[in-house]
Amino acid sequence: MKPLLLPRSDRSLQRYTPTGRTAAFARPIAPIRSRVAFAAAHVVRDPLGSDAGEGAVDWEATLAFREHLWGYGLGVAEAMDTAQRGMGLDYAATRVLIERVCAAARTSAAAQAAGGRIACGAGSDQLPPGPADLEAIADAYEEQCAHVEARGGQVVLMASRQLAATARDPQDYARVFDRVLAGRDRPLIVHWLGPMFDPALEGYWGSRDLDEATAVCLDLLTRHAAKIDGIKLSLLDDRREIDLRRRLPAGVRMFTGDDFHYPELILGDGEATSDALLGIFDAIAPAASAALQALDAGDATRFREVLAPTVPLSRKLFEAPTFHYKTGIVFLAYLNGFQDHFRMLGGLESARGVVHLAEVFVLADAAGLLSDPELASARMRLVLRLAGIDG
Repeated sequence: MKPLLLPRSDRSLQRYTPTGRTAAFARPIAPIRSRVAFAAAHVVRDPLGSDAGEGAVDWEATLAFREHLWGYGLGVAEAMDTAQRGMGLDYAATRVLIERVCAAARTSAAAQAAGGRIACGAGSDQLPPGPADLEAIADAYEEQCAHVEARGGQVVLMASRQLAATARDPQDYARVFDRVLAGRDRPLIVHWLGPMFDPALEGYWGSRDLDEATAVCLDLLTRHAAKIDGIKLSLLDDRREIDLRRRLPAGVRMFTGDDFHYPELILGDGEATSDALLGIFDAIAPAASAALQALDAGDATRFREVLAPTVPLSRKLFEAPTFHYKTGIVFLAYLNGFQDHFRMLGGLESARGVVHLAEVFVLADAAGLLSDPELASARMRLVLRLAGIDG
């Protein structure tokens, strides 16, 4: 492999020779059984399309990437924050995304082989930003939940910026969610997204004190346990996840959204385990699948071995400001040939600097997650040249 000159944080350039190694990860021959596992999937920008709305999305490439995830036995979590929900993907385009991907899940052989699982985010983002009437927020949630359910998707009840801006106390959260949950026929997933992923959600559940917020959330899960499949917890706090996991009512799953500690949380602590709904699984689908297949076979050692090299990569992708992790996710999709450009909705390809992208390249190479190292290196060189680095 020909070396590259990669920038470092001290502004120096370092000659780096890619390993040229691609880890061999087999596709599953049967649905994964040991855990329920969703990959939160990104959307592909149409660089020749409109600046926003349905025309901004490359639908062919976006759907093809879902086929890739299903092909490794993973469920797809659609229209979540990984898809730039609220950061470039508006609700009009979100509706179309849900319709198209749910339709694909019904007809795709890969999706059916993986169990056909698809979960879709439902929120209140058809409302204007800022505070809103609580009844209007509940109406918005119900409209979006009905849209997901009518297309055959499982609802992920996303955290609402409007609710966070409006609620005066925990009782306001209960008023909205009690009404929304009462109208659901199929168990859904509740999503607690922390402020590191979306600063507008600071103080969610009515308190900045996480112990108090956890108590409010747990009360909701307990009162509506029959309507809830699980909770996706995205706080990047493994101890809090383990504590809440132990206190969940019977039948309610913990879906880890912790992109820092996912191996140990999925593996479990001897008392309980976490299922998965993770943005990092978009980037490491082959490794995630191989690790889960190892769990199916009862091989915890192999599970750890497969995922261990992915953790430094994930920690780099999700480093602060964490909400810009989507840039690295899309960058890896570009390096791996899933799209022929590195453009994003809202121009968010510029949200991370070239030093960060170079570090992502090195960590993906070390983890054996560059499917075609020559192609990835050539594309890395193009990104470097755009930053004025030639060599």
